[in-house]
Amino acid sequence: MNTQNLSRAAAVAALASLLGGCGQSHPRDVRPELSVATVHTQLIEAKSRVATEEVVGTVRAKLRSVIEAKVSGKIERVLVVPGQKVRQGELLARIDAREVQARLDQALAVRQQAESDLRRAASLLEQKILPQSEYDSAQSRSRVTAATVKEGETMLGYTEVTAPFDGVITRKLADVGDLAAPGKALLEMEDSRTLRLEADVPEAVVGKLTLGDKLPVRIAALQAELEGVISEFSPAADPNSRTFLVKLDLSDTTGLRAGQFGRVAMPVGETSQLRVPAPAVIQRGQMEIAFIVGDGKAQLRLVKTGKHLSGEVELVSGVSAGERIVVENVAELTDGQPVR
Repeated sequence: MNTQNLSRAAAVAALASLLGGCGQSHPRDVRPELSVATVHTQLIEAKSRVATEEVVGTVRAKLRSVIEAKVSGKIERVLVVPGQKVRQGELLARIDAREVQARLDQALAVRQQAESDLRRAASLLEQKILPQSEYDSAQSRSRVTAATVKEGETMLGYTEVTAPFDGVITRKLADVGDLAAPGKALLEMEDSRTLRLEADVPEAVVGKLTLGDKLPVRIAALQAELEGVISEFSPAADPNSRTFLVKLDLSDTTGLRAGQFGRVAMPVGETSQLRVPAPAVIQRGQMEIAFIVGDGKAQLRLVKTGKHLSGEVELVSGVSAGERIVVENVAELTDGQPVR
């Protein structure tokens, strides 16, 4: 074989080797086939609900009292402290009664003299010795002195300050040795068994309220949602805040105390939203996801939720009405997985 033929043979061999190398196939990563999942779906529909606006309020006792003295005098004893429960008529404080007692003793002496004069006048009138007019005067004096004694006894009773109803002492504003006087508060008390939420409601909302309406109330310190019944609301707005004071009676609930912070949902109109069962949406990191069924496969959707209402959640974006959403075992699905 000459040199030219050798060169040609070498070139053919090299080309065959190159073509052989190019014809080899390299294995690729093959995604394993997903199994068919059985799912429960629900049609996404727009549902109407009453739109609400939350208004903050404070829990207060329905029955409160500021206790004052009806007579002037120094306080001898204070028998209660804040937090103490008292019964109606129980003695709370005693005021120095010596001055009142002295006036009562004087009135008793005058009454005794007047009664004696009346008996003497009656005897003389019977004997035709005393004119009728003088007997009438003696009778009037006797009645006046009796009234004066009754007034003195009443004033003496005012020196003992008693509880006007069953409740608990909330504040003590005076102590032994202080001067008590009409108009000066000594104690504050309330009935902690009857509580209500008091809220300042904007004028745009108050027009939709009526007495007896039942509204949901959430107390920050409690986990449960309470029901409040509107028992009072102010017919006139506060000139400074332009709000109306609304009071809602609350049922007796464990842990509910006066002074707690609360929120009440006030109706402002009617709105329509897409709502689905709460288990249809799951959280993965900072994302909220759901699965829509289309073409026999589970399609992952990033959604944005709104309010949670009685086991349902509002979907603000990510889905449309008329689509079918998976409502059970959402966490077990994969995007694109066949479903039935």
